[in-house]
Amino acid sequence: MNSPAPTPTPPSTPAKSRPPLPLIVVGLALLIGGGFLGGRLWWRSQHLVETDNAFLAGHVHPVSTRVAGVVTEMHLQDNASVKAGDVLLKLDAADADVQVERLKAQLAQAQAQVAGSGAQLAQLKAQVAAAQAVVTQSESQLARAEADATRQQTLFQAELRGTSRQELDAAVAARDSARADLTARRAAVQAAQQAVQAAEASRQAAQAQVAALQAQQRDAQNQVGYVTVRAAAAGRVGKRTVEVGQRVQPGQQLAAIVEPEVWIVANFKETQIARMKPGQLARVKVDAFSGHELLARVESFSPASGASFALLPPDNATGNFTKIVQRLPVKLVFEADSLRALGEAATRLVPGLSVQVEVELGE
Repeated sequence: MNSPAPTPTPPSTPAKSRPPLPLIVVGLALLIGGGFLGGRLWWRSQHLVETDNAFLAGHVHPVSTRVAGVVTEMHLQDNASVKAGDVLLKLDAADADVQVERLKAQLAQAQAQVAGSGAQLAQLKAQVAAAQAVVTQSESQLARAEADATRQQTLFQAELRGTSRQELDAAVAARDSARADLTARRAAVQAAQQAVQAAEASRQAAQAQVAALQAQQRDAQNQVGYVTVRAAAAGRVGKRTVEVGQRVQPGQQLAAIVEPEVWIVANFKETQIARMKPGQLARVKVDAFSGHELLARVESFSPASGASFALLPPDNATGNFTKIVQRLPVKLVFEADSLRALGEAATRLVPGLSVQVEVELGE
């Protein structure tokens, strides 16, 4: 007898699995973190502009001489502090002193020429006065001679002939002689006056030479003063390239004096400056002082982009034009309280250091 077949058991339905709780927590954390990060980035884009294309700048005064010479004294020390007017170095003044003495001798000679021309001019003026007196005398003699000649001619032409032909001829001859003498005297006066004019011109030329030599003497005396090189401003000495015994030339840079005051030059993109304006607060991080945040304020904007001041500005009219976001230099000045809080380290804020700037766009 056959046994009955076993009844098949229906397959069991597996239970629906749920994700473990740690994965849910991590997912929620990532979602919240992503939202916070996105919100923070959006908030920063609306309220802040930042750049790391920034550096410290300051006044750097080159030290150079105005005359050529050999350095005889040196008071420059690397990185030392100096005050405005301090003597930095001296040059050999022998050549300048010789030039001053030579010009003094030339000036004395020119002044003697002026004095001599003045005496000659006075003498010639006296001769003119004497010649004019002689002319006056000759005019009187001519008037008398003409009167005598007229009277003798009248007497000779009268019916009774009150004079002889010989007396008439003598009177006419005397008149003609007086006329000739007056003409000669007047010519002598003109010659004397021309001599006076020539002497006056010579005297003026001598005076002009004296003035020129006096100017050269003042310049030579200035050259003597230029052998002493003084500090143009207070600061610290850097980049010294001169030693005692070295011959230097005018305009040659021998060192530099860096003033303690510094500021920030930040190059912002042209797309960042629309809402920037002077007076806005900025937070500054100097790479040399990591962990220190300084405060500054926007002071002014450059009148042109950095490319406009380049040695070779770009020519956008060429056919290979490629649009590039330009940068505009912006000057920022440190807050005094922020620098005081930095303490002694503030003295190490020097031109050229790299900084990061973050400007708050709020009012």
